[in-house]
Amino acid sequence: MPSSTLGIAPLLDAYFRRRFSAAGLVQETVPLDGGATTVHCWRFPPGAASEEDLPVLVLLHGFGPPATWQWFRQVGALSRRFRLVVPNLLFFGGSRTSDKERSEARQAEAVAGLIRAVVPAGARVSVVGTSYGGFVAYHVARLLGADAVERVVIASSDLLKGDADDRALLRRGGADRVEDVMLPRTPEKMRRLMELAYHRPRRFAPGFVLRDLIQYLYTDNIEEKKELIQAITLGDKDKFQLTPLPQQVLVLWGENDQIFPIEKAFQVTRQLGATARLEILKNTGHMPQEEDAKRFNEALLNFLLPAPISSL
Repeated sequence: MPSSTLGIAPLLDAYFRRRFSAAGLVQETVPLDGGATTVHCWRFPPGAASEEDLPVLVLLHGFGPPATWQWFRQVGALSRRFRLVVPNLLFFGGSRTSDKERSEARQAEAVAGLIRAVVPAGARVSVVGTSYGGFVAYHVARLLGADAVERVVIASSDLLKGDADDRALLRRGGADRVEDVMLPRTPEKMRRLMELAYHRPRRFAPGFVLRDLIQYLYTDNIEEKKELIQAITLGDKDKFQLTPLPQQVLVLWGENDQIFPIEKAFQVTRQLGATARLEILKNTGHMPQEEDAKRFNEALLNFLLPAPISSL
């Protein structure tokens, strides 16, 4: 992440990191593939005897800012009931690889390697992925299987995304390429992405604030991130087929999502089969975990834990 001492972005970054630390999480950089890959994560403290009986939950962020920016409203509530593992995906927030493969399946291999490295042997995990992280979560569930992955949450994530969906997104985003929508380079493009991502975006964000966010969040590993977008295999029938998972699956979606419209939620749920159910969060867009964290967290807890959680 680019160094900066002025502006709002470093202050927000420090605040989000404090939320993770306050939830009891510690940072760790884990080498994989003989050191060719390193995954940075926030995780439960190793050797904490008081937490040994808590289930393990892995949170996978979407495209854009690092994990601390996307899960800061979840870690406090979830850390009281789970041992959390919150990685930065490759080329986000300090995670790197020398491997030239850029697909979401390669991201899943790195996450699976991290799980094997930090989760006690024999412990099953549940996986939550939002947007691009949902693509990765699906692959993790298939790669590790039901013996290792107990439950899966696919949030705001169009696993059936194809060329027609990309063309529709480009019309809504006023851009020629998906990477121009998802990796904004000007305040105007940043403002448009926020309008697409949030049901009620901040309408009056000054240009200097947006430029600061772009500089802080959208300049590191920019070429690699473009390659990640271009290498997504969803929609390529020669490389990817969406099949039902053996695990219980919750599909979570914002009713007013403009990145992946709500009709795709029903299609994804049907395609995932009898083990999948859909929950729609009203008055939210593509980022329901931020726009209505209370309902999002309750939905997670009610699905992942045996006893219903009515309030946080």
